[in-house]
Amino acid sequence: MKLLVAIDFSPATEKILNSVKSLVCKQDSKIWLLHVAMPDPDFVGYGVGPDTEREFVAKRFKEEHKKLHDMADDLRKEGIDVTPLLVQGATVETILKKADELKVDAIITGSHGHGAMFNFLVGSVSKGLLHKTKIPLVIIPAKE
Repeated sequence: MKLLVAIDFSPATEKILNSVKSLVCKQDSKIWLLHVAMPDPDFVGYGVGPDTEREFVAKRFKEEHKKLHDMADDLRKEGIDVTPLLVQGATVETILKKADELKVDAIITGSHGHGAMFNFLVGSVSKGLLHKTKIPLVIIPAKE
C-alpha cells in the first residue's frame, strides 16, 4: 500500500505518526511523509524582501527539513519504508498534486478540530482535502 502522510509539525503530528505506525503493514507499505511549507513570497504576490527576511525563511526551511528527516528516521527504525518530502505551495492543492504524482492508495492527515470561526477565517486542510480528492482519505483527530 502506498500512503501519503501530510504533517504540519503541530502537536497533532505525533498522534498522526503513532497512528501510521499502527495502521501500516510494514513489509508492504511505502510512505511519503509530506510537509507543505509556506509558499515562496513571490508565489503569494509579495516582492522579494530584505536579506533578513530571506535568511529567516531559509533558516525555517532548514529547521523544517531537519525535523522532517528526523521523523522519517524514527519511522524507519520501526521498519517502515518512508521518504520525506518538503514542498512549498498552497497546502491542499500541493497535497493533492503529490498524491496524484505518486499514485498513492490513500492520504493520511490530521484534523485539529478548530471551531467554525477559525475554519471560516483560515480554512481547514482536512475539509479541503475531503471535498477535493477522489483518493481515500484517513483523517486522524488531534483532540483526545
